[in-house]
Amino acid sequence: MLTFIKEILTWWNRQTFGTRLQTIFFGNFVGEDEFGNKYYENKKRKKRWVIYKGEIEATKIPVDWYSWIHSIKNKIEDTHDLKKYDWQKKHLPNQTGTEKAYNPQKNQNANKKKYKSWNS
Repeated sequence: MLTFIKEILTWWNRQTFGTRLQTIFFGNFVGEDEFGNKYYENKKRKKRWVIYKGEIEATKIPVDWYSWIHSIKNKIEDTHDLKKYDWQKKHLPNQTGTEKAYNPQKNQNANKKKYKSWNS
């Protein structure tokens, strides 16, 4: 019940009530990525949308689904089960504002002077 009230009153928690209705009546399920995001398509107008798992963040869309959601034709990505190589990194959403964000002050070498002052 609380989830339903959140859908009506907020837009940043997964999906709104309008998106839920559009998904039920007009959405065709296309697939799901490794993060649990679900992708839908409307066949009449070729409209595509994603229902995020958890908080809505556009950087959560992996590379293999990016061209699909933006309707970019790419013959390599016709199937969403692309071969992953050992040298490829896993997709990460934007880390800004989290503990994993890049911070040069955490680096021990950042506090070293790169020069010597002439008075010392």
